[in-house]
Amino acid sequence: MIRLRSLRARLLVTVSIATLLVWGAAGVASYDQALHEADELMDGQLAQSAKLLMAQVLHETNELEAKGLSADHPIEITENLNYDASHPYEQHLEFRVLNRAGLTLLRSAQAPDLGVPKENSEIATYRDIEHAGMPWRQLSLRSPDGRYIVQIAHPIHERERVGLEVASWVALPILLALPILALLVYFSVRGSLKPLEALATDVAARSPDNLEILSEPQTLREAQPLVAALNRLLSRLAATLDNERRFTADAAHELRTPLAAVKVQAQVALASTDPTDHQHALRQVLVGADRATRLVEQLLRLARLDPLARLPQMHSLDLAASAASVVTDMQTEAATKQQKLSFTSLTAPIPMQGDADLLAVALRNLIENALRYTPAGGVIEVRADLVADLVDNLANQQPVLVVRDSGPGVNAEEAPRLLERFYRGQAAAQAENSHGSGLGLAIVQRIAELHGAKLEIENRASGGLEVRLRWG
Repeated sequence: MIRLRSLRARLLVTVSIATLLVWGAAGVASYDQALHEADELMDGQLAQSAKLLMAQVLHETNELEAKGLSADHPIEITENLNYDASHPYEQHLEFRVLNRAGLTLLRSAQAPDLGVPKENSEIATYRDIEHAGMPWRQLSLRSPDGRYIVQIAHPIHERERVGLEVASWVALPILLALPILALLVYFSVRGSLKPLEALATDVAARSPDNLEILSEPQTLREAQPLVAALNRLLSRLAATLDNERRFTADAAHELRTPLAAVKVQAQVALASTDPTDHQHALRQVLVGADRATRLVEQLLRLARLDPLARLPQMHSLDLAASAASVVTDMQTEAATKQQKLSFTSLTAPIPMQGDADLLAVALRNLIENALRYTPAGGVIEVRADLVADLVDNLANQQPVLVVRDSGPGVNAEEAPRLLERFYRGQAAAQAENSHGSGLGLAIVQRIAELHGAKLEIENRASGGLEVRLRWG
């Protein structure tokens, strides 16, 4: 099957095919109607000819009876007629005149002899007969008193010829108009598609430096949804490019800080002659390298997550078991900072669909934030449960993953900015040995979006911060 990639060609082909089909159907219907009308007309002429002949017979009754009964053969009055010289629409008629006894009184030279109609038959009877190897149409007409019968017939092919000629004359203007119609369709389609061509030119002229919205064509209502969709795409592209530029600038700035610190500490180590200062400088080099490494890892993770519209693969998992595994892995880090890290679940197991590795990354980031900003001796609680949907009733329960800490919480003014990339609030600035990148919550939010969950952050009434991943 040929696939037309051009809208103009597709419109031309489909409109032309539809027009040809409609006109073809109209031609067939015209031909059938012409044949029907020819049949009606020919039957009417047969009846008219039969009535005229019957009137002549009734007028010359005595003479016909005398000649017909005394002669061995009926009178043939048309044997010398030349039908080839007749009018093209004149019918080739053959006839017989019979009396009640079935004796032929009068006949044409080639009149078919098919017997006498029954006495109880109708006054006028049409039927198709076979004569001289051809189909004929015959009318038998009985006189009112039943004394005479007139049988008159003509070839059926003459009806078909007349019907075909009538249908041909009907179809001829249609055939002559086809080239004109094709030209009109071509120029109409070409003119109608000019706004789309202008739109295509406008879109082709767009570049990363020119992402202004397109003007909607006023004459094409059907193209307006396409233009609106393109404008939304251009807006998203512009926003994405702005975010990428800002992200790149922020990343360069954030990377410059630990690298500069590493360089300074390395210079100090090279210049120092005191072993203690030398060791301290080297330890600071390691700290700066760790910070730069973590920042690069976070940047790479965001770079992989940002382009995704949905998760490439979804697997069945137990949210409670995955969360418990992450908490177990981070117990050593919590103990090092003299903090208590615990996990509870009242509804384990919690089956769901998702990516266990990404959910582990999200939970690990949340726990690391809590460990980083919670002072020594603090408590971090992790809970995984099923709770009632916020919209539906208790029968529809959805997973929720909660991380609570006993740290300082966040200021109300800072809360709206916590999800901004590279933003580190006042608590981060005041925390000791805090070398966060400001990307942890941004990564958690992106993972939540890919899983159809919401990231909720609020201060606890008893102090500290509560972060929730809520499905549903």
